[in-house]
Amino acid sequence: MSDRKKEQIMLALGSVQYPGFDKDIISLDMVEEFTVDGDSIDIVMKRLNADDAVKEKIVTDLAKAMKAVGLSAQTRWGGEHKHEEGHDHSHKNAEPPPKKAIDGVKHIIPVASGKGGVGKSTASVNLAVALAKTGAKVGLLDLDVYGPSVPTMFGLSGQHAMTDEGKLMPIERFGVKIISVGLLLDKGAPLIWRGPLVARLVKQLFYDVAWDGLDYLIMDLPPGTGDVQLSLVQSLPISGAVVITTPQDVALRDAEKAVNMFVQTGTRVLGIVENMSHFICPYCKKESHIFGKGGGLKESQRANVPFLGGIPLEGKIVDTGDSGEPIALGDGEIAGIFRELAEKIKKSVEG
Repeated sequence: MSDRKKEQIMLALGSVQYPGFDKDIISLDMVEEFTVDGDSIDIVMKRLNADDAVKEKIVTDLAKAMKAVGLSAQTRWGGEHKHEEGHDHSHKNAEPPPKKAIDGVKHIIPVASGKGGVGKSTASVNLAVALAKTGAKVGLLDLDVYGPSVPTMFGLSGQHAMTDEGKLMPIERFGVKIISVGLLLDKGAPLIWRGPLVARLVKQLFYDVAWDGLDYLIMDLPPGTGDVQLSLVQSLPISGAVVITTPQDVALRDAEKAVNMFVQTGTRVLGIVENMSHFICPYCKKESHIFGKGGGLKESQRANVPFLGGIPLEGKIVDTGDSGEPIALGDGEIAGIFRELAEKIKKSVEG
């Protein structure tokens, strides 16, 4: 096979996206191998823990992509029989690896956003604190591997998680057990890893932490729909996800992606939280909708998922996060909002 032909095939493979995600099957390291014989190509994909609809879409898209470069595609998942052009459904007979629960964790609740800058980590931290204040045993796993901010918001900057018998030991603060990449690296040190290595790190954080009997494990995801999110939905039994957005249209379009990602992978969405929903002037007490009005509710209605509530744009939320004492610790109005959100999430998960 000529270098030119191989380049065409790689470009075609790279055009096939994982359904609902922003990543293609090459960058997600999903292709095991391929062989070309004349005008046919045999593609072997790595075993995938996903439902049949996701696999069918990948196989169909592969057939179209290969047809565009003059090849008839035969696609199979590791250990399965060949089938041509995406029409043979024999891959349904092979079971994907079962999802593996995390020892000592009852409910896993990821907190996601379609884009950065919407306050997802702030919401994750305060939801964890609010849940802990209800008497629940709560953990917080910061999976925002490239920009971990949870240690700062808990006042843990510069501290390091220790290990015991091969397990990472969470640091407990305000009744919440915490693990973050920021507790594994030196302060200010960047994480410069590509997708497959990040996926491997994330799986280690899933299973190599001694959580010791949690009711809820909140997972602060990185923004978008990439490697970490894919590892999450493929590997873990999730009780339900929470999606954070702001009211403006650009954030809502990305929130729609996040919701669709969970829906397409068969993951329950507990609801949408609208952050920065409005601003109340501290002097005239007038309410202003700086980023628009009602966007989170509109998206929840479109997606047919619950609208959990709105969090106002309030300087105290930022100040308390920067000082390492989340606002949900207090008894004010904003703490009450997070308490209500926590109760709704508990009721939805337990009910």
